[in-house]
Amino acid sequence: MDYDLLFYIASWPASRVTAWDALLRARAVENLSYCVGVNRVGEDGNGVSYCGHSAAYGFKGEDIIQSGESAKISIVELSGKELVDYRTKFPAWKDADGFSIE
Repeated sequence: MDYDLLFYIASWPASRVTAWDALLRARAVENLSYCVGVNRVGEDGNGVSYCGHSAAYGFKGEDIIQSGESAKISIVELSGKELVDYRTKFPAWKDADGFSIE
């Protein structure tokens, strides 16, 4: 595989935060990769509310960290060895179809 970490920076509104949470976890599982999503907090100039929910998920979809609804800085440690070992035992990524975008 060409990547080990998916990193998303977003302005996902509070009204749709359930989808944000579900999609981040799904991206980790379907890509057999770590997934980090950083979402804003507060309210924008149009009155749209943002509730954070920044998170990191493991390659099997497990929670590594959840930030909740407040602004904060978090540090996580990810294991490349665990990821490679898992991909070796469960090589689902080999089933992907090749394609190119031109």
